Amino acid sequence: MIIEPVGAGALLAILRDGRARTRTELVQLTGLARSTVSQRLDALLDQQWIVPAGDAISSGGRPAVAFTFNAGARIVLAADLGATHARIAVTDLDTRILAERGQDMPITKGPEHVLGWLVEEVTDLLAETGRSLADVCGAGIGLPGPVEHSTGRPVNPPIMPGWNGFDVPGWLEPRLGAPVLVDNDVNIMALGEHWAASPEVEHLLFVKVGTGIGSGVITEHRLHRGAQGAAGDIGHIRVASATGQACRCGNTGCLEAVAGGAALAAELTARGTEAADGRDVVKLVHAGNRAAVQLIRQAGRDIGDVLAALVNFFNPGVIIIGGDLADAGEHLLAGVREVIYSRSLPLATQHLTIRERELGDHAGVIGASVMIIEHVLSPTAVDRSVAPTDAER
Repeated sequence: MIIEPVGAGALLAILRDGRARTRTELVQLTGLARSTVSQRLDALLDQQWIVPAGDAISSGGRPAVAFTFNAGARIVLAADLGATHARIAVTDLDTRILAERGQDMPITKGPEHVLGWLVEEVTDLLAETGRSLADVCGAGIGLPGPVEHSTGRPVNPPIMPGWNGFDVPGWLEPRLGAPVLVDNDVNIMALGEHWAASPEVEHLLFVKVGTGIGSGVITEHRLHRGAQGAAGDIGHIRVASATGQACRCGNTGCLEAVAGGAALAAELTARGTEAADGRDVVKLVHAGNRAAVQLIRQAGRDIGDVLAALVNFFNPGVIIIGGDLADAGEHLLAGVREVIYSRSLPLATQHLTIRERELGDHAGVIGASVMIIEHVLSPTAVDRSVAPTDAER
């Protein structure tokens, strides 16, 4: 068996749990020599990844200095770009939001327009926090369509004209001076909800019901993207209630064609009640519009029909419903629960929790921040950041 060396990055991973520890405690935890631990702590201190804790710890003799993770060592840029609305934020390394902006921004305006707006807003956000681009360790971006995570390029996104194959990291990195990671918006929402609201859950499904429908899959506490990053795209699974209905993906019979926000708004409009999008549908539900309530409840059943199969296949511990239509509350959830609990195996639903999102509109930016933090603070990346350069050797 090969035993991986405990480098500076592994020490930082220990300290990231928020508990301050002394050199002696770290020696006991790692089995390293005290001199080795001291050398690696000095490297982390030099990069400001850690700081001495406020209070020294005494065991009867001279108080020992304890060290703790420095969440303010760097900052993260996080952006959740949806079909019609964009939110960007600056966070620290604990995902605490330091400044943010939200604005109506149609993704159909194209990559250079939308990303150009993002770069302009970043300047103001950094000014609010008193930080600069030199403090930014990375930018995480969520997009409302399929993304090849390894390259950051959207792949044939149905609602993003002009974005197909666009090199998002290649366009942004020179303008931000920091690495850029890109994923689809549902994946980053799943990361955000898991990190902030359900870190103890090992297997989780996050389902976004907005203009479109998709899901993010957390398994064994890690985001599952699949071979090319397409895992979780449930909106284009065929459902019986959508037979013959055209979907924007080019197929017919997709879940999204009958249960997505755009489909519900179009159906209400056809029935004589004007609705431009999913948000209008939710407003009508809250106003007590009977047709809107019926459509939302049926949308929940249709979504539940797909999720029931996933519950049997994946056996998640928690299903979280998010997206604009989640604001319809129990009307949507009741339909989802009705079908899942009647169609899934009793063992699979024995301890299953189905609930609304807890982070609201912030799940995406929190998740985008998590994506960068886990990348930048991985033990390998930290070891690289503290290694002496050729000029210093």
